[in-house]
Amino acid sequence: MTLRIDISGLPSGRLRFAASPLAELTAMLHVLAEPVHHPQLADWAGGVWAGLPPELAERLREAEFLWRSSRADFLVPARPRPTLAEELDDVDRIDDETYVTAALVTTCGSNRVRFGAPSPLADATARERALDLAQARGALQEAFAERLLADPAAVRARVRRTLEQCAEAFFDAAWAGVAAQLATDLRLKNDLLRRQGLEAALASVSGAVSVTPDGNRIVVDKLQDNATAAHGTGVTFLPSVFGRPHLVVVHAPGWQPVVQYPVAEASPPEPVSLETVTLRLEALAHPVRLRLLRTLARGPHTTGELAHAWELSSPEVSRHLAVLRRAGLLTAERRGRYVRHALSPTGVTTLGADLLSALLR
Repeated sequence: MTLRIDISGLPSGRLRFAASPLAELTAMLHVLAEPVHHPQLADWAGGVWAGLPPELAERLREAEFLWRSSRADFLVPARPRPTLAEELDDVDRIDDETYVTAALVTTCGSNRVRFGAPSPLADATARERALDLAQARGALQEAFAERLLADPAAVRARVRRTLEQCAEAFFDAAWAGVAAQLATDLRLKNDLLRRQGLEAALASVSGAVSVTPDGNRIVVDKLQDNATAAHGTGVTFLPSVFGRPHLVVVHAPGWQPVVQYPVAEASPPEPVSLETVTLRLEALAHPVRLRLLRTLARGPHTTGELAHAWELSSPEVSRHLAVLRRAGLLTAERRGRYVRHALSPTGVTTLGADLLSALLR
């Protein structure tokens, strides 16, 4: 499963790497809403919550649907500005229908629901659908959706003021601490893009991002199957410190594609592909293969020894071992006439972390 961004015919100047204060603030808000995704930032999140004025804490909870499970597209700018205030001004220029629809997408579903034309602002049937979806998510979601549809201007002003208060409470200090790290990453990415091209630049973004051999599509290894196009608009790449480990992609129709990627840690682990994770899960789903792995966990065995231990035929054992080997769960060593199979501790022990990484990516 992948997300594909069509960049065929796009001038190289339409692919840009830049920092966005608003996108980084949104990443911080996500950390505050979902601290379990970011154990390395638990102390930071706890300190921020402890120091928030009660009114601001309540405001964050009432609007958290804009950044909790997915990000409202207008909070991940395609045209980053130097300051948060300038980016918030750009958000203010978005028309009500676009803003409301983007906000409802994240409020009404854990997965990205879609609202087509006519919009919930203009059509009673679409409005009722939006409210029904929000109600199914919870009372807070329903109340937020009702306020948004009844008075978009008031909600927009309240959300902006909330973000401005976040800047005063914690963002300005945190931004000062990460701005230099983001600038260093941007210098690296832009230098790679200029000297070695898009493929090298994307390889440095993440092992989960690549370009097709024909250079016409950017492929993002995520748990979704979707496609968008960057024709006439371009693609923006935003580095993030607080966004780690998430790889956020704006790809809704009508929005310029944006990829917010985590700035690499000092020694980042190489991300495991979804294909590898799937192969391992499928390999472990068969009871016979689990029995074989249990035996191999005690020490290396040949095919014949495994067949004897479990009263299976050698060809049957060989077929199961081949599946386990392709999934990277076994190692094999030849000794004379025999091949001894052994459990790969790394392949098994990292599966949980690899699966979590793929789900959060």
